[in-house]
Amino acid sequence: MLTKLRILGLLVVANMMWTSPTSAAPMKANAPKAANALKLRYVGTASWYGKQHQGLKMANGKRFDRHKLTAASWYFPLGTMIRVVNIRNGESVVVTITDRGPNLRLNRIIDLSEAAAERLDYVGKGLTPVVLYPVASLSTQPAPLDSHLVEPGALNAPGYDATPSNSPM
Repeated sequence: MLTKLRILGLLVVANMMWTSPTSAAPMKANAPKAANALKLRYVGTASWYGKQHQGLKMANGKRFDRHKLTAASWYFPLGTMIRVVNIRNGESVVVTITDRGPNLRLNRIIDLSEAAAERLDYVGKGLTPVVLYPVASLSTQPAPLDSHLVEPGALNAPGYDATPSNSPM
């Protein structure tokens, strides 16, 4: 009898381990499952946050400023630039992901700062349907002034062979 109870207990635990990840999965917004997903656009609902969060520390370590064009998202890496388009009126704004949020149970894809929400003209509504387009970063670093660059016409540079490789010698 004790052996049968142990086997039954083992089967119950195995069954719970098998079904729990699928049955307890939360509902999510139409958003990428990973930050490196190769989608060109994402559609979902945007919310905004402002005065109540002013000055609080964000996930990037800086203080929140509701007057800057920033956003919170779980789906993109911090520092990613995103073009957000309000589907209702066609207005768009480019924001930088600086924080994590919104709450996944709310089925929202992004949480914008008050300044970004004002540009999209939905502050009075609270929520709006949006399309997100990740913006490719083309940041470049200038060469330092004291770098040792070779002049394009410097034929006497060390290690430079001025003779063509196919010339007879």
